[in-house]
Amino acid sequence: MPAYAAGPGCRRGPAPRWPYSVSVLPLESVPNFSEGRDGATIAAIGDALSRETRVLDVHSDVDHNRSVFTLVGSESELTAALAAAAEVACDRIDLRRQDGKHPRIGAVDVVPIVPIRPSDMERAQSCARVVGARLGALGLPVFMYAPPERGPAFYRKGGPLEAARRLADGELTPDFGPGLLHPSAGAVLVGARPPLIAFNVNLQGALDVAREIASLVREHEGGGFPRVRALGLALPKAGVVQVSMNIEDWAQTPLHIVVAEITGLAEERGATVVGTELVGLIPAGAVLAAGGAALEIDGFDASRVLELRLLEP
Repeated sequence: MPAYAAGPGCRRGPAPRWPYSVSVLPLESVPNFSEGRDGATIAAIGDALSRETRVLDVHSDVDHNRSVFTLVGSESELTAALAAAAEVACDRIDLRRQDGKHPRIGAVDVVPIVPIRPSDMERAQSCARVVGARLGALGLPVFMYAPPERGPAFYRKGGPLEAARRLADGELTPDFGPGLLHPSAGAVLVGARPPLIAFNVNLQGALDVAREIASLVREHEGGGFPRVRALGLALPKAGVVQVSMNIEDWAQTPLHIVVAEITGLAEERGATVVGTELVGLIPAGAVLAAGGAALEIDGFDASRVLELRLLEP
């Protein structure tokens, strides 16, 4: 499609180049810590992160017993901040007493480095290696994950006890740090990935229904939505069951389509959607796709949005 559209009587052609270049954008990180109940620990982690970076969002959940921070900064700022926060987490979080619903193998469970622009993926990958080495130097075994084949689920399967066995049997070898799990803090997963959407759909219904719906919508051999990871969980403190998802490629699998499918599957099984929950931040393109569909705008995509066009180099 042309770079911009024109009305009747107007010239069509490529968009004119701006007389300036877009400055280097920061990278994003979305570290997940295995603590969602102790406000003092969550605040201490946030303080460590905010000394070097700009913290944009904090999402904590008592049932998941997990906190997800969204922050931006340069490569050096992210590395320093994540190392400082990891030290706090190691001091204050003991996986041997952690009972959250969310799968995990570490106090600092996963540390994604995310390019805001696709062209910055090499920067993110390089930064992730530096972060991994820095966390390994703290005495934490670090696995550099690479979705989709070796994403976080590959390492978390079976939890810390299974990870310890796989390490002892030589099935897993850390990329950085010691060859054994930290006694209380476990291991860390570090990787570079594109932006994803962490999104939960809460249901009033049976846990078996949430689990069945999760099995139907997540990517699996012969079906499901591409690049969607989903679990069915019971959240007793919230009084609901949940389909908890990561949508790893929202352009290929739009969020609003997945939510509509879950709503229909729930109704067929006598359950009701009682709310949805965004964990962290969402790429603008995903919201625009839903808005374009709702407004029935022909040919609508992110290239039609002023603010996103200004981010282009």
